[in-house]
Amino acid sequence: MKALTAAEMREVDRLTTERYGIRSLQLMENAGTRFWEFLRSSYSDVVTTHAAILCGKGNNGGDGFVVARHLQEAGLKPEVCIFAGQDAVRGDAAENLARLKKSGAKIQEITACAQWERGRGEIAKSRLIVDALLGTGLKGKVEGLLASVIEEVNKISRDATSVEPEAVVAVDTPSGLPSDGEPSQGPVLRAHATVTFTAPKIGQLISRDSACCGKLHVRDIGSPRELIEELGKEKIRWVEPQEFRELPFVRQFDAHKGRFGHVLVVAGSLGKSGAAILAGRGALRAGAGLVTLATPDVVLPIVAAAQAELMTEPLASTKVGTIAAANWKASHIRALTQGKTLLAVGPGIGTHKETQRFVTSLVRQTELPVILDADGLNAFAGRSRDLARRKTPHLVVTPHPGEMARLLGVSNATVQADRLAIARKASAAWKAHVILKGFHTILATPAGRAFVNTTGNPGMAKGGSGDVLTGILAGTVSQFGVQHWESALTLGIYLHGGAGDECTAQREEAGLLAGEIADALPATYHRLIAEMRQFG
Repeated sequence: MKALTAAEMREVDRLTTERYGIRSLQLMENAGTRFWEFLRSSYSDVVTTHAAILCGKGNNGGDGFVVARHLQEAGLKPEVCIFAGQDAVRGDAAENLARLKKSGAKIQEITACAQWERGRGEIAKSRLIVDALLGTGLKGKVEGLLASVIEEVNKISRDATSVEPEAVVAVDTPSGLPSDGEPSQGPVLRAHATVTFTAPKIGQLISRDSACCGKLHVRDIGSPRELIEELGKEKIRWVEPQEFRELPFVRQFDAHKGRFGHVLVVAGSLGKSGAAILAGRGALRAGAGLVTLATPDVVLPIVAAAQAELMTEPLASTKVGTIAAANWKASHIRALTQGKTLLAVGPGIGTHKETQRFVTSLVRQTELPVILDADGLNAFAGRSRDLARRKTPHLVVTPHPGEMARLLGVSNATVQADRLAIARKASAAWKAHVILKGFHTILATPAGRAFVNTTGNPGMAKGGSGDVLTGILAGTVSQFGVQHWESALTLGIYLHGGAGDECTAQREEAGLLAGEIADALPATYHRLIAEMRQFG
């Protein structure tokens, strides 16, 4: 699905009414109802009984009035604060304010900082805070009363890290977050989750403050999908199940392992055999028919014993237990790559000079598709232009921000300041697909397209998670073939984060292990296919 600017979103709303006859008042009702449904499915009555709804005077506040009415009608008695005079509320928002009053909800009008100082104590006692102050039409810097409210909510929630309140949830967008990706000039409310409507906004995906959204959820409120595709002008897409409709997920009954590719994973070294095992397991779980792990001979027994389904190939070792340069012999490489469909190179191989020579030679000379990660990337640090000087037409590199900084010879802060631009520039220069990992992982293509993934959670910030991703990418490409190269890569990113979410649905994120991500893949695949069937 395309991501939209604020202006494009307004045009989608307008044409939804003009072409399809869905009134703006109904769109507001639908938005508030979808948000209420999210609250009901995500949080207990204990939480929603202690809810504070913070509303502005515009349409975002109107959505909040609908949410508050649903809470009130369910007997949950929310605390509703309007940060403007009620007579300043206009249009559809005014109509929903009137409906809210009829429901019997308690409404507090706050128009000055002094009133807020007196009333904020009650808000601090809430188990759930709903942010409906400012929407996607924000222009300029948030100042005055609303700035004070945003800053105080962030203090109450300790920037969404405290256990109380249990949730701060933003309606459509966190207040203060610019929709079009530009840096914010004032405070931005930090939410645990954001429920946005129709389509994600560009700023929610790639801006400096996009993490303020917390977990991003997109809900349909009635605008046809074709309007989003028609009006979205940026080449930025949000990764969601409908992106994968072209992939043949259901296997034919007469399928055999040879139809799903043979991945060669070059990984591991003394002390880092786990990286090789995790990558291999990820490839198997993601659907590869066969997986061979080429690893230094000194660690091969460990790798071979860890996963029965993996085949192994020994590589000569350096004195420190990494891959020796002697492995770069034409006859040896031909034998190693014979019958393979894809190479995954880098997890846990170390940075020994001999190993780096082996990796750079292999990547430049092979004609197989290559997934290059971790220390495989570090072999090209300071000479990333060599990535474009290769034989294979299919290369994807998967750096985290630190690895990207080393490849480009810039600081980590420079990479993080504009992740999308950095990824696109590198992709064009290297004529390769670039997966820039991190919060909202970006897949940039040489054609200038960008796919932004929002699955995953902070529990995945742990050693080994990237090694599993390398394996998953190898597995999805191997299963579906290079004719689906871009879609298979996007799917791999989505499944990686989705499996992390699967693992932490009923458990705390901090204890998540990388191997559990790989093992959750079958369930994640199953859920994805069910969602695709449900929404057609």
